[in-house]
Amino acid sequence: MTAALLEQYQERIRTELDRVVDFWLKYSHDKEHGGFFNCLGKDGKVYDELKYVWLQGRQVWMYSRLYRTVERFHRPEILEAAKSGAAFLQKFARVQASSGPGKCAFCLTRDGRTVKFQRTIFSECFYVMAMDELSRITQDKEMQADAESMMDRLIFWVQTDSSDLGRPQLPGDLPINSMAVPMMLLCLVDQLTEGRTDVAEKYKDLSGWCVERILQHIQRDGKAILENVTLNGKELPGCQGRLQNPGHALEAGWFLLQYALKKGDVQLQKTAVDKFMEIPFHTGWDKQHGGLFYFLDVDGHCPTQLEWNMKLWWPHCEALIAYLMAYSHSREPVLLDRFKQIYDYTFTHFADEEHGEWFGYLSRQGELVLDFKGGPFKGFFHVPRCLYTCEKLLDGLLERQDS
Repeated sequence: MTAALLEQYQERIRTELDRVVDFWLKYSHDKEHGGFFNCLGKDGKVYDELKYVWLQGRQVWMYSRLYRTVERFHRPEILEAAKSGAAFLQKFARVQASSGPGKCAFCLTRDGRTVKFQRTIFSECFYVMAMDELSRITQDKEMQADAESMMDRLIFWVQTDSSDLGRPQLPGDLPINSMAVPMMLLCLVDQLTEGRTDVAEKYKDLSGWCVERILQHIQRDGKAILENVTLNGKELPGCQGRLQNPGHALEAGWFLLQYALKKGDVQLQKTAVDKFMEIPFHTGWDKQHGGLFYFLDVDGHCPTQLEWNMKLWWPHCEALIAYLMAYSHSREPVLLDRFKQIYDYTFTHFADEEHGEWFGYLSRQGELVLDFKGGPFKGFFHVPRCLYTCEKLLDGLLERQDS
């Protein structure tokens, strides 16, 4: 019975990944200026020509990963699209500053002129992912060095001096450990070190630092995962300190589990599942309408984020990966039950049977609120990464059942 169910998931997820890839191949490529259109309506029509660097980098990474690791996506048009996106990023994303190479922009015009910066590290993070993954296909050593050089600047900003980010330290603004930062760096270490022992040696201490920082978010005697804590791992006062983001916690959970499995760290494997999957699932699942809340307040107050009770695509993507990875490792039936619960909600609410790809933004009741397929924060990343990772996990599970 389990094998038949896994085969059913495998077939649906494989088909869905093909449809999602086809959607972006068909509608998102800018053949005139290079790179990708990010703002696509429900039927793929471009409704804004601005290009977002997070999404440009993510799309280069996703195309490159699919081309490199999945035989049916080893297609010339996918590789050429990845190269086009990378060339656009290398030419326009990094903006020169008086002190030397500057930050990456957040938003660009269609032809690459800078529109906006953010005082964060995430444009640079996705730049690293893009360049490293594509360099594995092209064997471009300069591109690989470009990725590592940007990574080293990220580490400097995070661990030594963040002044180049342009965010002044104000007297009433406490320095914080936001979970997004160590989990993103842990993801980058995994990316850069795959199959490269010399690079793994270079960043070995950073992995431990990231894991330590992520584990600081276990709070309230181990009963809550909080999004923001102090730099020494204590709870912050007010709304900022009480904030929970179930999707982020679940994503951190599978990052930690993946790391722990490679290290053979049994205790960390247990922590990844018990704390970073089970807690956010139980607290974050809407028992009345189904689906995962976007934000919650650990004390039950109404979060100040206006979209707190909406159901967004990406937390559900992270939850699918987390529970299927956990089940793949332990074969605990309850973990497969969790996956099924999330799968049933996700595929009946987000997937668009008519035009392909997924909608991203639903009301608490599960009704469609925003019908675009791509926007400033939704691109060719969370959905295909989820489907790709789940397909790989299901392939592995079914192969082990047959052996």
